[in-house]
Amino acid sequence: MDAEDFPTPDVEVETIVPETLKDRIDAGEDITLLDTRMSSDYGEWRIDGENVTSINVPYFEFLDDEIDEDVLERIPEDREVTVLCAKGGASEYVAGTLAERGYDVNHLEEGMNGWASIYEAVEVTEYDGAGTLLQYQRPSSGCLGYLLYDGGEAAIIDPLRAFTDRYLDDAEELGVDLRYALDTHIHADHISGVRNLDDAGVEGVIPAAAVDRGVTYADELTTAEDGDVFEVGDATIETVATPGHTTGMTSYLVDESLLATGDGLFIESVARPDLEEGDDGAPDAARMLYESLQERVLTLPDDTLIGGAHFSDAAEPAADGTYTAPVGDLVEEMDALTMDEDAFVELILSDMPPRPANYEDIIATNLGQNAIDDDEAFTLELGPNNCAASQESLAGD
Repeated sequence: MDAEDFPTPDVEVETIVPETLKDRIDAGEDITLLDTRMSSDYGEWRIDGENVTSINVPYFEFLDDEIDEDVLERIPEDREVTVLCAKGGASEYVAGTLAERGYDVNHLEEGMNGWASIYEAVEVTEYDGAGTLLQYQRPSSGCLGYLLYDGGEAAIIDPLRAFTDRYLDDAEELGVDLRYALDTHIHADHISGVRNLDDAGVEGVIPAAAVDRGVTYADELTTAEDGDVFEVGDATIETVATPGHTTGMTSYLVDESLLATGDGLFIESVARPDLEEGDDGAPDAARMLYESLQERVLTLPDDTLIGGAHFSDAAEPAADGTYTAPVGDLVEEMDALTMDEDAFVELILSDMPPRPANYEDIIATNLGQNAIDDDEAFTLELGPNNCAASQESLAGD
């Protein structure tokens, strides 16, 4: 059933917006969620947290006038319950049926689609280069991006297509000209916003090394070679080739203070090496990744901040709320960064998580081989990113 197919409840149901729910979770409140999506969707991705109790009962269990007592017994009567679904229609209906039975309930506006629309900008206060650096955070998928601005100019690294207007609006509010939109690689978990921003007058930049994968629009954008430098006011963004996650994987050194590593290195893990060439090519890609980390990343000064393109539930934010960490700290905390090459390769191939949902279609779209509209793009990238190797096997004790 579509959201609009559910009848309006006979009782008034309170609505909670996604941002408010996230604020309550971040504040440490005990939250109880009743997720009424199908169990398969719930198993792929859901709202989690140490203070979140999540219960999955599909909406169809509430369609009969007489709801099974076993279903009702699963729903707490002694606390507030937030009901959610995919788009908001089913959850409003289910919340209404429960409210009629005396439960303390509300429902999440626009459901998981609304949750996926949360996108927050947090300043990287430990950044000590020229200008100001913001980290964009999308909690539903763990996607991260970076906005650097200085001297009336700005650049965005790893923009998402779904938030194209957000970047332009933020730049206007800050009084800066959004000059560059840079991708670190051909993403497998979300639809890139580089081409949309380029269409809006921003100079789109993709790694030259990524073009060989079959990019159909390379002639329309700027291609960045290893060592190329882009100026943003008095700040600089230097291109640093770091292949491994993909053959074209590229990092950007932001004014020698933060390395935006894309999917090469995260604060809790390293990249998975199997999304470009599959299982057969993963060992060679893992060795390439090892070389990139040892020769291009870990040779940076210990206080250089690392900022990946993703974070997972295992990541602990820094004091400023960003998912960044000094490279020296990561070397101390992550066993994978101090292993020899053979041990590194064996480790990251030993416990690979599931591949990102719809990753083949997402890659084809980012290569320009598929043409989809904004709604299709948004739906295609829903779910966890899964672009890292297993955190459990890589972290230190």
